[in-house]
Amino acid sequence: MVRLYNLHPFGSQQVVPCKLEPERFCGGGRDALFVAAGCKVEAFAVSGQELCQQRCAFSTLGRVLRLAYSEAGDYLVAIEEKNKATFLRAYVNWRSKRTENSRVCIRMVGHNVEAPFSETFRDQMSILEMPLSETPLCISCCPVKGDLLVGCTNKLVLFSLKYQVINEEFSVLDFERSLIIHIDSITPVEISFCVGYVAVMSDLEVLILKLESDPKNGESVTHHPRKTNNPMKQAEGISDETLQLEPDDFVICQKPMELLGEKSEQSGVSVTLELTGLADEKIKYFHVQHLLYRRFAPDISSYVLSDDIKLHSLQLLPIYQTGQCDSAAVQWGERLRPGRADRCSLTSDRKKSSQEKELLSLFCFFSLPHVGYLYMIVKSVELMSVYQYPERSQQAVLTPQFLHVITSNNLQCFTVRCSAAAAREEDPYVDTTLKACPPVSLDVCALRIQLFIGLKAICHFKNHVILLTKADPESIPERRESPKRLLSRKGTSVNLKAPPVAEAGWNLYIVNTISPVQLYKEMIDYSNIYKTAKTQSCIHLLSEAHLLVRAALMDTSQLEPGEKAELLEAFRESCGHLGDCYSRLDTQHSHLALPYYKMSGLSMAEVLARVDWTVENGSQKYERGLIFYINHSLYENLDEELSEELAAKVVQMFHVAEPKQLPHILCSPSMKNIDPLTAISYLRKLDTSGFSLILVTLTKAAMALKMGDLDMYRNEMKSHPEMKLVCGFILEPRLLIQQRKGQIVPTEFAVHLKETQPGLLVASVLGLQKNNKIGIEEADSFFKVCCFEKVIVLDGLVKLVWGGEQNKRNMVACLTVVKVLCGKDGDTIPQLLVDLWEAQLVACLPDVVLQELFFKLTSQYIWRLSKRQPPDTVPLRTSEDLINSCSHYGLISPWVNVLISSDSLADKNCMEELSKLQSLICGPSFDIASIVPFLEPLSEDTVAGLSVHVLCRTRLKEYEQCIDRLLERCPEAVIPYANHELKEENRTLWWKKLLPELCQRIKCGGEKYQLYLSSLKETLSIVAVELELRDFLNVLPEDGTAAFFLPYLLYCSRKKSLT
Repeated sequence: MVRLYNLHPFGSQQVVPCKLEPERFCGGGRDALFVAAGCKVEAFAVSGQELCQQRCAFSTLGRVLRLAYSEAGDYLVAIEEKNKATFLRAYVNWRSKRTENSRVCIRMVGHNVEAPFSETFRDQMSILEMPLSETPLCISCCPVKGDLLVGCTNKLVLFSLKYQVINEEFSVLDFERSLIIHIDSITPVEISFCVGYVAVMSDLEVLILKLESDPKNGESVTHHPRKTNNPMKQAEGISDETLQLEPDDFVICQKPMELLGEKSEQSGVSVTLELTGLADEKIKYFHVQHLLYRRFAPDISSYVLSDDIKLHSLQLLPIYQTGQCDSAAVQWGERLRPGRADRCSLTSDRKKSSQEKELLSLFCFFSLPHVGYLYMIVKSVELMSVYQYPERSQQAVLTPQFLHVITSNNLQCFTVRCSAAAAREEDPYVDTTLKACPPVSLDVCALRIQLFIGLKAICHFKNHVILLTKADPESIPERRESPKRLLSRKGTSVNLKAPPVAEAGWNLYIVNTISPVQLYKEMIDYSNIYKTAKTQSCIHLLSEAHLLVRAALMDTSQLEPGEKAELLEAFRESCGHLGDCYSRLDTQHSHLALPYYKMSGLSMAEVLARVDWTVENGSQKYERGLIFYINHSLYENLDEELSEELAAKVVQMFHVAEPKQLPHILCSPSMKNIDPLTAISYLRKLDTSGFSLILVTLTKAAMALKMGDLDMYRNEMKSHPEMKLVCGFILEPRLLIQQRKGQIVPTEFAVHLKETQPGLLVASVLGLQKNNKIGIEEADSFFKVCCFEKVIVLDGLVKLVWGGEQNKRNMVACLTVVKVLCGKDGDTIPQLLVDLWEAQLVACLPDVVLQELFFKLTSQYIWRLSKRQPPDTVPLRTSEDLINSCSHYGLISPWVNVLISSDSLADKNCMEELSKLQSLICGPSFDIASIVPFLEPLSEDTVAGLSVHVLCRTRLKEYEQCIDRLLERCPEAVIPYANHELKEENRTLWWKKLLPELCQRIKCGGEKYQLYLSSLKETLSIVAVELELRDFLNVLPEDGTAAFFLPYLLYCSRKKSLT
């Protein structure tokens, strides 16, 4: 369906002062218009103050039948006729043609230019002859690389653009015939070529191919694709046979067909590639991929003229990106630059800039007299739009913004969806909650049908539409031919007839299209007609305006100075208008209000200010789009606080439209200014049967705490057991934790729980982690901020510092002020955070890295022991609790208790941390080697430090060192240590290490003589049991007293008889 609006996309118009009636014309880059008449070509200026003034003129070698310009290479190419022969010629360096009689150089394509003649090419135009074995029928220039594709009967010839380097400062443009594409059964009427994509059109068929340069499976130079049975040829054979029988009674026509993608290979059209370029050519096309085949059937219900059943206006429109992303485009997420089928953006350094372009999307257009078709290709092949014309069309031209169509008396302007398709190819965030774009399937519309008498031809470039008109009051009726000749493929041929003799009554116009901003404003004014009616037409017209601005922003090179800023403002404004429509109209796409409002840059308060709050019939109705936007925005932790009045309106809105969401939206940071009494009154009205009662209870408690009613707070908190309260916090984490400017901020509720119910706070945060509502680092940051003393001041400071548009340094300054007020060291870890880590270890969270958690706990235990710093609050779990509830905490070795009890001066304030550290080291999961480097702050001079070091060395199986340290520092712990640790394969250390050491120390005497002596007696008792008599004698010292060792020797000798 095509909608019709009466807008004004066309502005002023000028008449081109041609001396002869134009026969062919085309755009010449951004600043010229070429007009061919007979054997002469004139170039007119189309920009600046010299608009429509002749720039230069030159003669051709024959009458011009086809004309095309390539901005890549800045050359003009023409199919010319002279003496009934057809030639293909390219006109290079035409800008140097100052006068019509200036000298011209004619050379053959591929001919090497000799050095003596090189200087002459700088200041004169050159004509390149391109010989062909067959008659050229049509031509097309690649808008990106400048390559030339020539259509002949059953074949296409590709000439690659190249440069002959004469010296370091000068190069000459040239061509090389690099490829021949043999296409059976199709005689091209029009062709289009763009970066390896080829579109071929006959009278009733369109074929789109992609030439690929990567060889597959070692293909040879000449590519022979899989041959298919050609149903068309079979039909032709039937047709010939039938016509021989009764030639005047039968008409055979092919069935309409549309094949997309791989299925298009089943069309029966055989395509063969023949490489003709040099071996060192950089880009070679080795195989071909079929993308689209479409065949139309004529309407044989009425005998009509041949032109009424022919296709016309084949065109490939590229949209590409160059990698040069300007800041304006980045602001709205687009980095695209559209091309034209007859132009490309090349600077003076043409060779480099042509390689910089990267094709993003490609569109193909072709048309029947009464209907046009627009396809999207490259990543996928699909039909985007179908254009129904009110009259028979003669020609059409596609641009990134519009489709211009001419009939005999009208210039029609239709909208296109190229920018919508390209936006989705470029930006993956389109069609999400972040960004939106009108759909490709949106109905196209006709913006204007402008009256022009006698329209004959059209072309477009930059912001100009070129029209050729010719009054024809006494048209000569043409002889009507039988359609039977037209319907047979066998008789299909293309004859390039010379244009008829020039007649009076013609004009060539340059029609300027108005600026996108001006047309956008007109479309916005036009859409106001539908605003009060609340119809889909308002959304449609606003979508058209949005796509118009989006398409203009894709190609900033076409914009006038200062126009870019206007377009960006118009873009944001259009997003706001679309957001208004989707928020007010009850449509299935009402959720689009969210991304459009985001793209508009409007704040939530500004959006609410645009809402119509008037009450109709005693009740207020809020549409889904507005509710969806407000709900989602309040969930996003926006750094915006609504005023008390707006917050009250939001609460009223959700009470009416979405009562289940009311507890959630009250927890949003944006609703901070809501009156607690108002909030509680709405919460009491809720019917809690349909959703969680605990969530309502917690929200009431938060509001009661906010207004200082502690009695009401306690009553609400006592109404449910603690585990249910944890479930409520999991349902709505923002009751405890909020984010502002990307920083974790605890709520007043969380700070109060820290003082009154720390266990509930830790359990709740752990529950949030288990349910992936908060990350590990976020939880750590939360407790660090929450456990600062006087942290209640933080909220006020944050509000003060963040009052304006400040950067993150303000948050750092704010936290510094808090630390100073709290008198805390920035490296201090609060006990509640340690409680959380211990709870994580007990809960065995799957996303927690175990060794990292071990490191956090051990480093904190070690820090407190080394600084003799007791915890700031009473730990929630004792070491005994952790040993009983967590497998990662092991039973502490008995000898450790002996060691600790030997020091009566040990600091009792840190005994709990010491026990937890010892238990963790004794656990089965702890990686001892990773923690040893961090034991340095914990000195062995203290009993606590000694116990930890000995435990770690024991886990590392350094038993001999441990025995030495214990004998030196605490001999009474040696025997308990040996009894517990020296077992199985380590049993030999009793007589190999411990016995000799004790004997040696006894010889030296000293204060610990008695301790060593008692330890030696116990050691001898153990060794006497373990060894045989002979072995026992061997381990005894030679200089020992026999009377002392005799009892142990007697026991060792008797144990065998005893057993």
